[in-house]
Amino acid sequence: MRQITLLGFGEVGQRLAADLRAQGDTALCVWDVLFDAPDSPPARAVFERVLWAAPSLAAAVQGADLVICAVTAGQAVQAAIDAAQHMARMAWYLDLNSVSPHSRKAAAHAVETAGGRYVEAAVMSPIHPHGLAAPILLGGPHAAAFPAASLGLRNAQPFSTQIGTASAAKMCRSVVVKGLESLLTESLMAARHYGVEDTVLGSLTDLLPLADWQHTSHYLIARSVEHGARRAAEMREVAATIQEAGVAPIMSLGSASRQDWAAHRIPVAGSLTAQLDALLATR
Repeated sequence: MRQITLLGFGEVGQRLAADLRAQGDTALCVWDVLFDAPDSPPARAVFERVLWAAPSLAAAVQGADLVICAVTAGQAVQAAIDAAQHMARMAWYLDLNSVSPHSRKAAAHAVETAGGRYVEAAVMSPIHPHGLAAPILLGGPHAAAFPAASLGLRNAQPFSTQIGTASAAKMCRSVVVKGLESLLTESLMAARHYGVEDTVLGSLTDLLPLADWQHTSHYLIARSVEHGARRAAEMREVAATIQEAGVAPIMSLGSASRQDWAAHRIPVAGSLTAQLDALLATR
């Protein structure tokens, strides 16, 4: 790969850029819709890392051998449509976004119609601390031919020749992962109000024998607060996935609402108690 373009420079994009850059030989170009706002986190991050920041999406993808898309769930389909108009024929398009099978198919159609090679990628763990080594399921007719190993994606594996199957696995996993964040936020805020949070957490070891429920709860709630907007968008895609299966997405929609609520709060460093008190102060 002579040139790789990374669309989206949030948490995922920044980690992937660092890993790709560490490999050396390939030119790396990045673009984010927030680059036009100099004080935005992506704009500050790209300046600090001295990366090649494209002035537009069109300029970013022109001439790229590989386009990696890591925008938000709500922007995923439009990003594929816009990128497809400017990509070289036979260029790879690796879609890392957490979206429904229906959205994957719409993105794939745009890229394939324009002559590109679309591969869906379902990241089956947090991007930290794994980065390029995160477990990834690859989907679509080009998945088996995609040169994952040469890019450092050593735990990426072809999962299905059908677009949307890998995404379905990711979406169904998110019902549990993002749902657990939402459940802990709601449960422990109320428990803190009544002064019983330690008792509640202690009782959970019989259900899920984690080494440190305090630490795990703080981590998951903090993630929800810091990335609630992105998680809420993902959970709406999850709800669409569940609905397409003929199942009422009651829990997924509830999780989306709680993640939306968390997104408007401020992360608090330190203890779980401090974070819960801060959340209770803004209820």
